[in-house]
Amino acid sequence: MTEDTVSRSIDQASPGLRDLSITIHETPELTYAEYKAHSEICNFLTTLNIGLTVTPKAYGLDTSFLAEYGQGGRLVTFCAEYDALPEIGHGCGHNLIAVTAIAAFLAAVAALKESNYPGRVRLLGCPAEEGGGGKVKLINAGAFTETDAALMSHPLSHLPHISARSAGVAYGTCLAAVGFSAKFHGKPTHAGQTPWLGLNALDATALTYSAVGLLRQHIKLTDRINIIVSDGGTTTNIIPDKGAIKCTVRSATLSDMESLRTKVENCCRGAALATGCTVDIVPDMDAYADMRPNESLGSEFTRYMGTLGREYYCDLQLRDVGTFSTDMGNVSYEIPSFHGLHFIPTPSGTGMHTEEFRDAAKTDESHDISMGVAKGLAVAGLRVLLDDEFAAQMKVDFEQDKKLR
Repeated sequence: MTEDTVSRSIDQASPGLRDLSITIHETPELTYAEYKAHSEICNFLTTLNIGLTVTPKAYGLDTSFLAEYGQGGRLVTFCAEYDALPEIGHGCGHNLIAVTAIAAFLAAVAALKESNYPGRVRLLGCPAEEGGGGKVKLINAGAFTETDAALMSHPLSHLPHISARSAGVAYGTCLAAVGFSAKFHGKPTHAGQTPWLGLNALDATALTYSAVGLLRQHIKLTDRINIIVSDGGTTTNIIPDKGAIKCTVRSATLSDMESLRTKVENCCRGAALATGCTVDIVPDMDAYADMRPNESLGSEFTRYMGTLGREYYCDLQLRDVGTFSTDMGNVSYEIPSFHGLHFIPTPSGTGMHTEEFRDAAKTDESHDISMGVAKGLAVAGLRVLLDDEFAAQMKVDFEQDKKLR
């Protein structure tokens, strides 16, 4: 009966959520500036008149929100993202993430109403996933303190190493990541008349780039180091007294990432020393943790999606390692969490953060797939609320996963 209620409620909500998804898609907003998406979602929830408590500007963030229903029992939170990328817009499909989470939340509300069981469900608006660490700030503000489990799913192009039959990944992890800038300070002088009097900050910048290139032969297969030069001087007739790089470091775990970050920062310090310059290293983003998948949540999601004829990759022994990063990983270090990946139709060879993926994120087919995923999220979340044995095992899985870190 619960699963029937979930399916029926999402089918009923789907047309309105389709309109909401298109509105978000057509008005892309960047990190912490998702004002229209915030307003549209809050208005959508409020006008439903189904007894929800809707709080705009939640947890001290202007573009976060909280919707809640129920009382007593355990608490499950569905996470909605809705920020976009510079220039590309919704090239990561966060419009689909938003409506998938909303649909799952509304289905869980309908099931709780019908069953009269104790339990609470929340829909949490999570701004600034694209490097802004929105969920990190929400964690620090206490948004997940009471939560027993958090769930969401992200659209993706089909992964070449996953079976063509598969509809997505239900048990996988991703890379921990952190970003920083290194700002080099030298001494300017006339480049032709007295170059020996200068300290070339661009040399320090270039030497850092080269040193990191050599470092790559000694890093793990799951490590990533990405660098751009953000400042290299302004004119050729002055020895540059300023130079800068921006860097993102990724590794399989938080501890590996911290180790790799230290090595890259040492490249910066060594380059400064070699050129007589100084360097300031400043963080650009909160560290994103690797995702800690939960066996119980992944298995339950996979089971239900199978009843819809959608096969999900869920290998509990050989978890899929995604090379992306997300602040949902930080949530998974706090509480049992599920971050699914659901495949949407895209042209062959399409990656995320592209115009092609942006266009795919607004099709009817991608929306319909996301609504099916929402049903799986709702069923898994309700299992946490209504099944004591399942909830207990989920927490055991969470504690066991700590041993892998």
